Amino acid sequence: MKKCLILCCCLALLLLSGCGGGTSSSENTASPEYTSIQNIGSDTMVNLALAWAEQYQKDNPSVRVSVTGGGSGTGLAALANNTVDIANASRKIKQEELDEAKKQNYNPAEFVVARDAIGVIVNLENPISQLTLEQISQIYKGEVNNWSELGGEDRPIVRLSRETNSGTHVYFLETVIRLGNSKDKSIFSADTLLLPSSEGIISEVSDNPNAIGYDGLGYITPAVKVVAVARKTGDAYVMPSVDTVNNNTYPISRDLYMYTRNAPQGAVKTYLDWILSDEAQKIVQDLGFVPLLKK
Repeated sequence: MKKCLILCCCLALLLLSGCGGGTSSSENTASPEYTSIQNIGSDTMVNLALAWAEQYQKDNPSVRVSVTGGGSGTGLAALANNTVDIANASRKIKQEELDEAKKQNYNPAEFVVARDAIGVIVNLENPISQLTLEQISQIYKGEVNNWSELGGEDRPIVRLSRETNSGTHVYFLETVIRLGNSKDKSIFSADTLLLPSSEGIISEVSDNPNAIGYDGLGYITPAVKVVAVARKTGDAYVMPSVDTVNNNTYPISRDLYMYTRNAPQGAVKTYLDWILSDEAQKIVQDLGFVPLLKK
C-alpha cells in the first residue's frame, strides 16, 4: 500500500512538472525588439525612400523603417500632428507651416537628401521638342490652347498636373507658371486634369497625343518625350539630366527634403546620417534622381 501511494505521488509530481510547472521553449524565447521609424510624405520621393529603407534594414536588422506616400503636404501635416518621425517633401516647407510649428512649440529640422529635375513631357507623336519657360507658363495658365500656336499640329492641348497636395505641383506652380515671381498669383488653368501619381501622368501622356505633363526625372520612361527647356527666348534649350542639374543649366530643378519635428536624435539621426552617405547617394543615382555633390 505504501509503495502504491509513493508511486502515485511521484507520478503526480511528474505530471505537474510536465503540464504547468514550467514554460514552453516558445515562451522562453523573447520576442525580438525593433526600433521603428515612421516616414511619410512626398510621392515623388516614395520609391527612393522605400529603396533607402530596404537597404538600411538589410544592414541594420534591428530597425524597421515604414514608408508611406500621400504627398509633401501630407507628410508635413503628420509632422505637425506629431505622428511621424520623418516627413518627405519635394518642396521647401512653407512659411505658414513654419508659423504653425512655432505655435505648437516645435522647430522643424531640414535636410536636403537629394536633387531632382522636373521634366516637361509630351506624347511621342508630338513634333514639339523644345519650349521656353514662358511658353510652358502660358500653356498651363490657359493662354495657349492649341499646339499649332507653338509650331505643332492643329490639336487642342490637354494639360496634366499632379494634385494640389503634391510638392511637385506647388513647385511647378511657383517656379514655372509664376516664373519665380512671388507677387504673381496666377494659377493652373481650370481645365487642367489633376492626377494622383507620377506614374499616372506618364501613362496619360503616353496614351494621349494632345497631352502635356511634368514629372520628376526618376519617374520618366521612354514611353514619353522629354522636351528641352530654355529659361527665356534666345537662351539654350537644355535637357534634364544629372549633369545639367548639378551645373544649374536646366531651369526646372529642385532639392528634395526630409524634415524632423526637432533636431533628430538616436535611431532617426543615425538613419539620416546614412542617407547622406555615399552608399545611400548611389541609390539616388540608380533610381534616376540626382545625388548630392560632395563638399
